Formats: sequence, structure tokens, C-alpha cells
Amino acid sequence: MSKVNVTKLHTLTGHKDCIYSLERGKNKSEFFSAGGDGMVVLWDLNEPENGRLIARLPNSIYAMSYFEKANFLIVGQNFEGIHLIGLESRKEVGSLKISKSAIFDIQLLGDYAYLVTGDGGLFSVDLNNLSIVKKAFASEKSARSIAINPLNNDLAVGYSDHSVRIFKADTLELVKEIRSHKNSVFTLTYSPDYRFLLSGSRDAHIKVWDVEQDYEPSQSIVAHMYAINNLVYSPNGKYFASCSMDKSVKVWDAEQFKLLKVIDRARHAGHGTSVNKLLWTSYENQLISASDDRSISIWDIDFKPN
Repeated sequence: MSKVNVTKLHTLTGHKDCIYSLERGKNKSEFFSAGGDGMVVLWDLNEPENGRLIARLPNSIYAMSYFEKANFLIVGQNFEGIHLIGLESRKEVGSLKISKSAIFDIQLLGDYAYLVTGDGGLFSVDLNNLSIVKKAFASEKSARSIAINPLNNDLAVGYSDHSVRIFKADTLELVKEIRSHKNSVFTLTYSPDYRFLLSGSRDAHIKVWDVEQDYEPSQSIVAHMYAINNLVYSPNGKYFASCSMDKSVKVWDAEQFKLLKVIDRARHAGHGTSVNKLLWTSYENQLISASDDRSISIWDIDFKPN
């Protein structure tokens, strides 16, 4: 078991409202932030104090995804569909009306973007011609999160009806429904080897599903005091982190699913309100957290053998 040393490196400010979304950039030191103020800001961990505004939209932003092939950022705007921001020109290069509801997550597979919306919609979008290819409505409740397994073409979606549903990414055929939690499923992620699917919920539990055993339950962890907003794996896949409405970030051993570290206000000058999003970068293993307190924290996570 590793010992974890945590150091807070930077606190980034400038957003005028809650921050809901973080996304990687073209270079490993770059990332984007966005939230309730409609601003999309580009940051560089080499010069973290110098954030650059690249777009300002009139409504809240809950989801973004970077499309490396064309070097543009897909931004999901509340009530207005997606906007494509060219990162060379820093101008909008396209837009597509998706739904009158909020877009809560955007994930990419090849040249396709997959989006989920507040009215229960799941959409696949061809990014080459910017068109909706397929859509599926498997619940009347909000669809909140997506995870994609390219090995078996599975697309997992978490819903506010407490369920996780598995679709086939190419057809959006519903192939399995998992009554997974006691409340909304806010976050999903596959392990880097795609053996497990992790789900985090408003019920404060992390649940682990065995993909090779048809998503049979493997672990159930009482992980936080309040809703779990996001789960991310470390670049080497040995660890994962969770963040919560309880204001904390927690670091876990990914093999044994054991808690290694709690990052909070009392111990590490952490966030003062709900932590909404995480991004674990390959830039010096730095972990980024974003909060309702309108700030972004940059953490050095150092693992040392006992």
C-alpha cells in the first residue's frame, strides 16, 4: 500500500459562478474550465495564474469535450445544444441544436460525440458533418453521465431514476439495465483496463461492476457523506479519485478499492463548498478540482511506498 502526500500547489480564480466542467487540452499541461457563468477558460499548468478566456456563452455549461483530431472544443450549453470552439481561431466553428434540456455529459468515441440530457435523452453526433445520427430515450428522468468501453462497444449511462443502462455505441440499442443505486447516478467511469465500471451516486456510494461478468456487482463502498459528483482514474490506472458535495476529494487504491487519502478544507485548505469535477493530468501527476466556491485547486499527489 502506498503512502500519499498531498500538496496544494495553486488556487485559480476568475470564474463568477460555480464551476461544473473540466477538460483536457491539446498539450498535457493545458486544461479548460467552465460553469454557471458561461465562460470557457484555458489554463496552462506551466503558468497557472494566467487563465485565458476563449468563449463566453449566455447560459450555464455543464459539459465539455476536446476533439483532438480537429483541435476544437465541444461545449454543451444549457438549453442551446453544442457549440464547437476552434482552438486556433478561438472562434465558434459550428453549432448543433440538441435538446431544450441541459446537456450533462459529452464523451467521444472516434468521430462521434455522445451526449446525455436532462430530459432523459442519449444522442450520438457525427462530428464530421455535425448531425445527430441516433437518439434514445430510455427514461423520463435525467440522463446524467456517460462512460464508453471501446473494447466491447458498450456505452454506459447513469440516470436520475437510480439506474445505469448499457447501450451499444453504434446502434444505441439498450442491452442491459442495472438498478444500481438509491438515488441519481451522477458519474460513471470504466477502469483503464475496462474490467470494471465504477458508478457514483447522490446516495454517497461508489459501486463497482464486473464488466467481464455481465456487470455483476463487485463492490459497494460508502464513500462520502453526500452526493458523489465525479470519479476519475490516475494516469497510471493504479488509483482513482472521487469528489463530493461534502466538500472533499478522496484518493483510492484502484486494485483493492481502499481509501488512501482525504483532501478537505481542514487538512489541506481544500474547497469550502461542493466539489463538482476532477481532472487527473499526466502533467507531473497533478490533480485538478473545481467547486461551487468558484475556484479551481491544483494538487500534487505524491505516492511513496510505506
